[in-house]
Amino acid sequence: MRIHVIGVAGTGMGALAGLLVELGHEVTGSDVAFDPPIGPELQKWGIVCKGGFDPRHLEPAPELVVVGNVCRRDNPEAVHAFEQKLAVTHIAGALERFVLPGTVPLVVAGTHGKTTTSALAAWLLEATGAAPGFLIGGLPKNFGRSFRAPQRRLPQADRPEPRRPFVIEGDEYDTAFFEKTAKFLHYRAQVAIVTSIEHDHVDIYPTLQSYVAAFSEFVARVPSEGLIVANAADERVVEVVTANARAQVAWYALEGDSTHGASPHWLAAPAGGDARAQLFDLYAGGVAAGRFALPLHGRHNLANALSALGAVAQGFGAPLDAAARALSGFRGVARRLDLLGEPRSISVYDDFAHHPSAVSATLSALRSRHPGGRLLAVFEPRSATACRSLHQAEYARSFAAADEVLLPPLGRSIAPGESLDLTRLVDELRAGGKAARAFPDVSAIVAYLAEHARPGDVIALLSNGAFGGIHGKLLAALGRGE
Repeated sequence: MRIHVIGVAGTGMGALAGLLVELGHEVTGSDVAFDPPIGPELQKWGIVCKGGFDPRHLEPAPELVVVGNVCRRDNPEAVHAFEQKLAVTHIAGALERFVLPGTVPLVVAGTHGKTTTSALAAWLLEATGAAPGFLIGGLPKNFGRSFRAPQRRLPQADRPEPRRPFVIEGDEYDTAFFEKTAKFLHYRAQVAIVTSIEHDHVDIYPTLQSYVAAFSEFVARVPSEGLIVANAADERVVEVVTANARAQVAWYALEGDSTHGASPHWLAAPAGGDARAQLFDLYAGGVAAGRFALPLHGRHNLANALSALGAVAQGFGAPLDAAARALSGFRGVARRLDLLGEPRSISVYDDFAHHPSAVSATLSALRSRHPGGRLLAVFEPRSATACRSLHQAEYARSFAAADEVLLPPLGRSIAPGESLDLTRLVDELRAGGKAARAFPDVSAIVAYLAEHARPGDVIALLSNGAFGGIHGKLLAALGRGE
């Protein structure tokens, strides 16, 4: 088919467009900008990219228009598509039509950790011979792209065709302006991971109750013959899963976690490590399965890996020892604790963290990886949640692992009285003994770091957007010694 994707440069929509090309369709896509990590990849994947939103991009008329959830109802291309009565769908509809039939979807849901956990699960299935298809909202480095079509595997002897896993990052954000349910409700999860539930996306879920309700429905939709791998260390996850699950539940936790009355089947005990990897002892159903290495740092990443192990072993029959050993070959995901470079022996990392809990976990992981030297956190509040005052107090505590915090202006306009107060945040950080500064723009931050950063420092660039191109600007400035 000839398919046009509106809002193609987002991580999920770009991956969908690439997947449609791989399935044999002719795909065009439009967006206002084509920023990393997905934007530069689109043409490599065979998508014809068109700048801006213009009804002429739908001439000649495509056979199907896929509308991204960033598009509002006044988007010129969406308006034209509906006026001309073209066939229109959204990302979930396209997956339901072209991808999911005949597969066993493994859907990774949760406020935090979805991208890394999805990439881990796909890699463990790949490394143990299951040849999964996947759609991930980031670039997993083991595969070099964020999608792959479901793979057909020939049956052996008299056995039926093997199960065809398809790993999906299950976003709770709404599907489209004309379909306001959460995307993950469309994905037909048969194996599900629930990593965490913490109020987010306040532009879609104004109350905690409305946010929790989406997860409750997601859990309830996993069929009785399915499997839910759930985080026993998250009290809200335990409440939601216990109250709503029809499927078998396998709890997971790290040694020392409070498990809120749930008994973990999957348990990981941290066992030290170094700058290259963290070691852990794995227990399955109370039985020791060995000591393994994970080349990611932070307790949150160990929990992500544990959930992926549980899902692929218990949900798809992957050999546990082989899956656990495969962890050492996991290369991570772009924009998740991603080391961009080390100019002048200054380590510069990029991370997608923007919720207070994610900021705290990311900085703690970097501190464990770099116990010496200063940790400088450069945080852009950009999402609809981050720019609001909802987590004002939590942000003041989320930078505990950092030595210094640098803040640009808010990434979007929020009504007075509802926005995150950066002046107050700086004052609270300073009152707690933390060096903190607010800057007028990205250029001022780059100039400051180029002058004050010194060998051995670690700089963490935290944003869920392009952050004004700070990544390249900072690396260039540090490299020149400006």
